[in-house]
Amino acid sequence: MAGNRPGGTAELNYPVLVKRLERLMEISHGLASTLDLGRLLRKIVDAARELTDTEASSILLFDSASGELRFEATTNLRVGDLEGVAVPLQNSIAGWVVTHAQPLVVPNTVLDPRWNPTVDERTAFGTRSIIGVPLSARDQTLGVLEALNKRQGAFNDDDVTTLQWLAAQAAVAIVNARLFQQSDLVAEMVHELRTPLAALTASSSLLLRPELSEEQRREVVLTLQRETARLAQLTTDFLDMARLESGRVRFVYARFELEALLDECRQVVVSQAAERGITISIEAGAAMPALECDRDKLKQVILNLVTNAIKYNRPEGEVVIRAEASGPLFRIYVDDTGAGIPREVQGRLFDRFYRAPNVESMVAGTGLGLTIAKRIVEAMGGEIGVQSTLGRGSTFYFSIPAAPRVTGTLPA
Repeated sequence: MAGNRPGGTAELNYPVLVKRLERLMEISHGLASTLDLGRLLRKIVDAARELTDTEASSILLFDSASGELRFEATTNLRVGDLEGVAVPLQNSIAGWVVTHAQPLVVPNTVLDPRWNPTVDERTAFGTRSIIGVPLSARDQTLGVLEALNKRQGAFNDDDVTTLQWLAAQAAVAIVNARLFQQSDLVAEMVHELRTPLAALTASSSLLLRPELSEEQRREVVLTLQRETARLAQLTTDFLDMARLESGRVRFVYARFELEALLDECRQVVVSQAAERGITISIEAGAAMPALECDRDKLKQVILNLVTNAIKYNRPEGEVVIRAEASGPLFRIYVDDTGAGIPREVQGRLFDRFYRAPNVESMVAGTGLGLTIAKRIVEAMGGEIGVQSTLGRGSTFYFSIPAAPRVTGTLPA
């Protein structure tokens, strides 16, 4: 292993290691108690940067579908800013660490033939040196934990040992978080599927009864159609949720005009709104600059909010889509004139499967739409929220960067 540690020292500094071990034990308790995968990964990279006294840290996990490594957490950038950037197993430093399942210290990246400059080319900061260790658990290498640019001096064996200790704890925590998310989502999915399946079973049994009148038979058929549509929407939302939670959703960035997208969204739902006499209008600031993000994902978020504003609105109500550019951010608001949402439950609206009790019986829904919207917005580097007053309506809003962030750097 020493041959893979150019610049390392032959002896370990035990006082430093003991101090780091004490801090690592504190960090390990936090990792073991965190089952949210996104929050866990952020804790790991923050700890890696702290323990190795480096400028940045990142986690790349192996994507079995593509056979490549993907950035899942970073200290300098939001993961959404690196969506679409794949690091190959061959001809990359991270790939070498994963394929050899060994730590690696690279004191000067530009002199190493394995260095892949793709990430640096998309950022405004240069990577000078890297230390990488494999994330391994249950005889499987999950990915690589990296730290870069030692603040003082060069990487040494203390840094390698410390990062290996952290990686060992981190890998187990990642496996546990993944298992928890899978089992949790599957359990919730099975529970939510029971209602439409029970309705389909009952309706199909009713259709077999000869005494049913034509009118009754028509009502049963309509129930079958509604529950079938609900079941289809549930499965679509479950798949979206599973992809977002596993990090398998990839963002494709492009430059486009936001006003055109807003009008496109309005056209999609205008007939749905007209059925209830609801008007939809758009208010956008003059001379809005172009926006650079994933157009399809942004459209999904906007349509989710606008569709909800229609469904939970009063007849002859109004929906207003507002947009404004504020420095490096775009802000989008969706106002409705519906029943409003009690203050005490507003904080739960973005939880999986949660629906406000005062509107739950008004229309059918999966309870996943807002959760999916929140995950997409946050992955794009933004924030989402709600303001509501009972009897006066609600405003759902979110902000996203006008362009992918290009500050900081990550190793590849």
